[in-house]
Amino acid sequence: MASDHTGPLAGFLPFEHAPYLDFSDPAVAQAQRNAFALVRRTHAGQTFPLLIGGGQAQGEGTFGVTNPGDTRETVWHFQNATPAQLGQAMTSAREAFEYWRFSEPLQRASIFMRAAELLRERRMEFNAVMVLENGKNWAEADGEIAECVDHFEVFARETLKWAQDKPVYPVPGEHVTTTYEALGVVAVISPWNFPAAIPLGMALGAIAAGNTVLWKPASETPMSSYLMIRLLFQAGLPRAVIQFLTGSDEVLGDPLVDHPGVRMIAFTGSREIGRRIYERAAKVQPGQRWLKRVMAEMGGKDATVVCADADLEAAALGIAQAAFGYAGQKCSACSRAIVEDRVYDEVLGKVKAHAEAMQVGLPESNAGLGPVIHEGSLERILGYVEAGKASATLVTGGSRAEGDLHGAYLSPTIFGDVHPSDPLFQEEIFGPVLTFTRARDWRAALDLANDSEYGLTGSFYSCDPQKISQARRVFHVGNLYVNRKCTGALSGTHAFGGYGMSGTGAKVGGPDYLFWFLQTKTVAQRY
Repeated sequence: MASDHTGPLAGFLPFEHAPYLDFSDPAVAQAQRNAFALVRRTHAGQTFPLLIGGGQAQGEGTFGVTNPGDTRETVWHFQNATPAQLGQAMTSAREAFEYWRFSEPLQRASIFMRAAELLRERRMEFNAVMVLENGKNWAEADGEIAECVDHFEVFARETLKWAQDKPVYPVPGEHVTTTYEALGVVAVISPWNFPAAIPLGMALGAIAAGNTVLWKPASETPMSSYLMIRLLFQAGLPRAVIQFLTGSDEVLGDPLVDHPGVRMIAFTGSREIGRRIYERAAKVQPGQRWLKRVMAEMGGKDATVVCADADLEAAALGIAQAAFGYAGQKCSACSRAIVEDRVYDEVLGKVKAHAEAMQVGLPESNAGLGPVIHEGSLERILGYVEAGKASATLVTGGSRAEGDLHGAYLSPTIFGDVHPSDPLFQEEIFGPVLTFTRARDWRAALDLANDSEYGLTGSFYSCDPQKISQARRVFHVGNLYVNRKCTGALSGTHAFGGYGMSGTGAKVGGPDYLFWFLQTKTVAQRY
């Protein structure tokens, strides 16, 4: 296939998203089972190091990582970094910045393209690791690893685009250029629900721009990050460009955010922690010579609006998929269905049927609905459920899933007749809990959808072009999907990031994302 690019992307093949694996093919399914066996032979039960200054390091003790699908199993162990090791990692990252910021953009892009090839070869291994530490089923894990392949391809291209000088309006007697330069050390703080794609997207943004990274994964899911970093090293990334630290919040929480050597913090997680980071980062520490930049993505309370003229079958399927995929543990998950009164009962009935048909079971067996991440999360979710039984109508679910299950499994749960002031409607629950709310008409439904502190994703189902046009203008979210589910953003196509308390507005996988990791320099030379 010939290249269709000119300019900085000359020589690149046209971009294509990584296709998802077809696990209905017996040969593909067997290959994935074989990958689980491989991971258990090569990784299970082992202890993995910190990565500091291009080498490996042991911390002060270790912690185990539990398989959410079967909590009787501890799958692997990681280190508890010490305060001294945080300091060592920061020193190494700052030293590496002095040469990495001057690296050739083509070198960075070539590393990313090589990493994409390596990940394609090891895709099922990475799928298996994620299932075992994160609790996704095969399709959810594979979708995330496909996104990582896309990230490598997209960021390779974006690296070269942003390396170009930007045109300016001319002035007689001067040659003027506007260029972009790296910032420094970027702390990447990532969540457990997308343990590969989210930290990788933030880290690639930093590295593509010429920054170095201190990568702190969630303690529930460090292996997905560790393997991704090792893959980048295999692809040719200098080892000191990324420092990998695992451990407690006492060492890697506030002390990391407060460190005067940190130039930027890239965070994805809860609103509570995001606000804390934003506040603490605003304070200039002794020895700090800049105002820290913070990029934060902090969740959502995402709504699907269904108009009376919509394709109700498609709407019901989209709602169910977006609400219960990965047990609702996505910042983009549909947690509110807002339906015109005329079709409310019909849509609710269809979604209820989809929910009750879902198989709850072990992620490693590729069940449709797996556990939430741990018992503490389930107890928090059940608190909302118990309160909801008094304030709304429980339609289905509402209790632990039955069967021989060893984990935090909850039946898919739907509440009807939920009032807009109810915490079920307003607060991010982060589990397989869906609310239904009636709207007198489609305009009122949009108003209800916008009645939220968040503004990440939303769906709007209608066959009326005028209604769709209005929704495109007034639905206050960063990612609006029309006549499709509100999850499943594709890197490079659906630039992802939201409004309001969903974050600072950065759009990962989009054409402006790298600007967050850069600073602008203007040089005027008289002649």
